[in-house]
Amino acid sequence: MGVKNIHIGCTQWGFKEWIGKFYREGTPAKRFLAEYATVFNTVEGNTTFYRVPSADTVQNWGAQVPDEFKFCFKFPQSITHYKRLKDTDSDVLSFIERFDGIAPKLGPFHIQLHAGFSFSEFAKLEHLCEILPAHLHYAIEVRHPDYYDQGRKERMLLELLRNRGIDRVIFDTRRLHELRSNETSIRDAQKRKPVLPVRFDATASRPFLRYVGANDILNNETYLTEWAMMVSKWIQQGHHPYLFIHSPDTLHAPKLARFFHSLLSKFTDTGSMPVWPADREDEQLGLWDS
Repeated sequence: MGVKNIHIGCTQWGFKEWIGKFYREGTPAKRFLAEYATVFNTVEGNTTFYRVPSADTVQNWGAQVPDEFKFCFKFPQSITHYKRLKDTDSDVLSFIERFDGIAPKLGPFHIQLHAGFSFSEFAKLEHLCEILPAHLHYAIEVRHPDYYDQGRKERMLLELLRNRGIDRVIFDTRRLHELRSNETSIRDAQKRKPVLPVRFDATASRPFLRYVGANDILNNETYLTEWAMMVSKWIQQGHHPYLFIHSPDTLHAPKLARFFHSLLSKFTDTGSMPVWPADREDEQLGLWDS
């Protein structure tokens, strides 16, 4: 049956270390996306933050996934970080247009603003929201403290997003930064990932949650249970959440996503997560190269 009422996935599909654990042994890289999409129904498109793909690449990606799969491509850093939304109208529209050929398979575009993008630049964000094509969906991630002031600045952000039907990205790194570990992946993630206040309110119909915690299930259980209850509430309110489960070591992300889905299923009907490709016995790798 597959997952329903939510879109849940990881940060990528091309992680080679998943071979033998998530993907079966011998899986060629060209099959990763198609196999990923047999289990998860969305993915963070982080690759577009660094490089805009060719039109042919986009079409190829779209051809490998089922109709219900949604890509959540991230706006290029050239727009959000280098130019910081200044004089970027043509850049924005050109980037979005690149994905016209797979429009039915697009989830919210992920617009992550620079950590230094303060309220003094709010007018640029307002302008961006004005020019975004209304037939698509967007989620904006703010990292500057101004937008968490619980006062006028945050209220103006929320009003802008609600009026435009844009979701506010929730990036929960609380568990990650509570960890005391000498594990390299955790220490590296703690250096790279911001410490942000967590907001539980939805500003539009597709709440967008990014969660990063520990590598193991036990050390994530408390927070993921909290999120399962919150996501269940969103679904009951008629929303369709997008959930992206990170782990400091990407190797562990699929198992954490599967565990979160199992928790959520205790509160609301989200269908069943399919068996991982590595655990299936009804397919032959030799056919993939034919």
